[in-house]
Amino acid sequence: MHEGHRKRMMERLAEHEESLQDHELLEILLFNAIPRKNTNEIAHALLDRFGSLSALSEARMESLETVDGVGRCTACYLRCVFALMDRMKSEKERELPTAKNLSDFSELLKKRLRGIDHECIVLIAVGKNNELLGVESYSTHEKNRAQVAPQIITRFFAEYDPKAVVIAHNHLCDPATPSESDDLFTRQIQALCSFHGIPLYDHIVVSPNEVYSYHACSRFDYVGTIPLEPLFCRKKV
Repeated sequence: MHEGHRKRMMERLAEHEESLQDHELLEILLFNAIPRKNTNEIAHALLDRFGSLSALSEARMESLETVDGVGRCTACYLRCVFALMDRMKSEKERELPTAKNLSDFSELLKKRLRGIDHECIVLIAVGKNNELLGVESYSTHEKNRAQVAPQIITRFFAEYDPKAVVIAHNHLCDPATPSESDDLFTRQIQALCSFHGIPLYDHIVVSPNEVYSYHACSRFDYVGTIPLEPLFCRKKV
């Protein structure tokens, strides 16, 4: 029974990661540490004990071991995972520059999108002093289409708590001039940012030899605002 359940949970992780709740992600993480027990109950116990994933990630091994079902090996496994996450976050923070203008963002995006043979959507979280809090890319690996679900963008907001957001995507060939689909995508992003009270600084389109800025070209006023649709997508027409 456990094997079938674990297989279904891993399939959900692979196909619908955004649908998993905190305790379910923790349950899957514990599969490797606890091979023959119901890790769902242990995941619930850990979150009940510490209150949140954030608090759990800061717990010492001795505290983790006070939870029923968590022995020394499992506590060690969790501490190792959380320590690696902290180090990766520190590395990412050291890599991110301060971006003050379109030129800064353009250079960052050109480096990130160089050599990619499919379209990508890039989200950039900006802090109160124009420092970059995080950069994430999303793609379906299609040449003329990229998409990202609204709940993933919402999770991006929750993770980085940005004071503003810049969104970008690439065209595989010139020009970088936005299409009608790009305008639709921009309106969707504007609506989502507005809902969360986060300013959208810019939507930047990068092609091999050009960069187009919605902000610099005053195109935000042109595209206006529309209600959200179930799935955000950008398709070149």
